[in-house]
Amino acid sequence: MLKRSCRDSSRRAASEVRRRVFGIETEYGLTAASPSGATPMDAEHAARQLFEPLLHQGRSSNLFLRNGGRLYLDVGAHPEYATAECDRLEDLLEQDRAGSSMLADLATQADNALSELGTDLRLHLFRNNLDSQGNSYGCHENYLLHRRRDFRQVADALVAFFVTRQILVGNGWINTTAAAPRLQFSQRADQMWDAVSSATTRSRPIINTRDEALADSGAYRRMHVIVGDTNVAEPTTALKVGMTELLIHAIEDGLQIADLALADPMRAIREINADLSGSATIELANGRTTTAVAMQREIRERVLARIALADLDPMRSYVVDLWDRGLDAISSGDWSGIDTELDIAIKRKLLTSYCARSGATLADPRVARLELSYSEITADGLRERMERAGLMRRLTDVEGVRRAQEAPPTTTRAALRGRVIAAAEDARADLSVDWVHVRLDEGSAIPLSLQDPLATTDTRVDALIAQIDASSPTIPA
Repeated sequence: MLKRSCRDSSRRAASEVRRRVFGIETEYGLTAASPSGATPMDAEHAARQLFEPLLHQGRSSNLFLRNGGRLYLDVGAHPEYATAECDRLEDLLEQDRAGSSMLADLATQADNALSELGTDLRLHLFRNNLDSQGNSYGCHENYLLHRRRDFRQVADALVAFFVTRQILVGNGWINTTAAAPRLQFSQRADQMWDAVSSATTRSRPIINTRDEALADSGAYRRMHVIVGDTNVAEPTTALKVGMTELLIHAIEDGLQIADLALADPMRAIREINADLSGSATIELANGRTTTAVAMQREIRERVLARIALADLDPMRSYVVDLWDRGLDAISSGDWSGIDTELDIAIKRKLLTSYCARSGATLADPRVARLELSYSEITADGLRERMERAGLMRRLTDVEGVRRAQEAPPTTTRAALRGRVIAAAEDARADLSVDWVHVRLDEGSAIPLSLQDPLATTDTRVDALIAQIDASSPTIPA
């Protein structure tokens, strides 16, 4: 339940939540292993095997899909799926789950092909951020912002929010390099080396400031967030993106959080990560001290003072509530109220229960395998089994995810891109596509530039689809 002070202040200074597009790019861990102990396949060959059905169809390992999203092979042989632009959290969850489903289907096809070759090698895909060698791969969030001159100052102010939100939306990680192996909040936090930077891999910042709007650059810019974990539980993904979106709305409406800037963000992000009580002391730039829980409470209360709660849709209302319940759980030490919704609480319950039954410690290889199974999306993964057993809350439904594999969100530019791609695929026409442009691959074609991420109709797109349909060969009856 919301505290009275938050409700009262929201009435005094509430503003409407505007439409904003956002999306997630998820890099998946990939390995090929054999139950019989046969020589494993290296990551590059495993990735090629995974994408073979697409390559066999004459398509590439970097393609935009008719659902508006993008599937490609990233550096380091990491399959990556980027959701289409969404302005509804429900669409984002369906798009994100659709990406996992498509990759799992490709892995099944690869397993069948390997069986036909007489090997028992099987592909395994993981929604995590660290491999056994300590290599990190990411889950990047993108948020459309209205262009403003003080973006760098806004980004600097947001760092404290991203550093402290890991206590709610971290995926959990067993740190076996500590003196005594321990569970920590985030797989990604200790891999960050800068607060704000234009680099991505060299310094791995919390916020990437490269100015690539993928839209009308005079009106918008894109905030690219690198610090987040890849979540397994859908409520955690909803909270991660939903709380961030609400904060951005409040900042654009005048909310100030610069006074919450951290003295040393990189030190704070690690110290918070290592303390599951959420009470590690962190120092602010102004000399004040606080904790991650207190910081998140302060930010949440300031956000709610700027948002008209009555105007929130059910999913965003759920986010506001889960944000509150999550902080209560972390601060009290009683996680039972969130242990089917937040990854860190679900994982802790799973591992604690297993250790109690088996007598294992967190250093036991069996526990490591269990933790890996938590994030696996292929056959040995636990997510769907836990959801069916009521151990993990699911917010999407099977039909919605199936639809999201083929159809884009209807309320953003993705609807235009998806329509063109679907028409070209059905007509077997060659098309060049990126996030902004579509072009029919013929000599006289002029690329269409779709600069408005919130546009869902465009007469130029209608004309292009008509041209594609007209050029489609007639198949005899």
